[in-house]
Amino acid sequence: MNSKAALDRDNARRLLFEMVRMRRFEEKSIELYQAGKIRGFLHVYIGEEAIAAGVIGQLQPHDSIVATYREHGHALARGISARSIMAEMYGKQEGCARGRGGSMHLFDKKRRFFGGNAIVGGGLPLAVGLALAEKMQQRSGVTTCFFGEGATAEGAFHESMNLASLWKVPVLFVCENNLYAMGTPIAVELAQPNASRMAEPYGIAAASVDGMDVLAVQEAARVAIEYVRQGQPYLLECHTYRFRPHSMFDAELYRSKQEVDQWKQRDPISNFIDQACKNYALQADDLTKVESEVATEIDDAVRFAEAGSWEPISELTRFVHSEIPS
Repeated sequence: MNSKAALDRDNARRLLFEMVRMRRFEEKSIELYQAGKIRGFLHVYIGEEAIAAGVIGQLQPHDSIVATYREHGHALARGISARSIMAEMYGKQEGCARGRGGSMHLFDKKRRFFGGNAIVGGGLPLAVGLALAEKMQQRSGVTTCFFGEGATAEGAFHESMNLASLWKVPVLFVCENNLYAMGTPIAVELAQPNASRMAEPYGIAAASVDGMDVLAVQEAARVAIEYVRQGQPYLLECHTYRFRPHSMFDAELYRSKQEVDQWKQRDPISNFIDQACKNYALQADDLTKVESEVATEIDDAVRFAEAGSWEPISELTRFVHSEIPS
């Protein structure tokens, strides 16, 4: 795989912008969470940005996405506005799910972004269903489902792989293997730690890629999506690492600071900047300009969320009960 083939200036700047945007949005989210502005749970994607940027950039608007509870980066890469996401995290009705979903349940029907799912492995059968609908209606859309390696221990993973293979549906399974299912290392959790090898018994094509290299992810995703669009499922395993704890409630007692620091040497953003500058795809002032654009957007998103409104009590049961015609 020659990742340098895709390293033109426009592509390089887009990838840089997407990854920096994800990183800064979540850093601000942590700050707001600690200030009590964002409540509930918060799981950040910091360190894993190359996957969302590399994969989602290869999808078409009519394709569908199903994500996990660590989905802020996926939502941003899909084009859901920072305003809409931040308002949702604040619980305001201007949010993408009217403030009812919060951090773990982002949703946008227009962009075919079908969650944000809090249940581990919960998005897998949904993705197979969406892909089956595409096939039955003879449409050309691909459904991409993101999940962590911990989900491969769930029955839903194996059921979904089995049905995807039997029905030959256009679904791309993207495993974000960050080595830990919450606080459990895969070495003591999974007899087969490589998710890509789990596809073989189901007759599903699979590949493994360095999830810290955005260009490698982009190329692997391009190949995978081209294959899936022909009407066959595919599993792409991205080896990555989260730099932050599992969630804001995680004491992080299961791994050492030294281990985290070692992985930070492979930061997907800084390493991409170095690579892109060496290949003249990026210039010295590109990062400064991108950081400025991102800062302006995030500041605007926070102001929008702060100025947002709470849903009135009169709408408490809206979307909960179906309305019976009189």
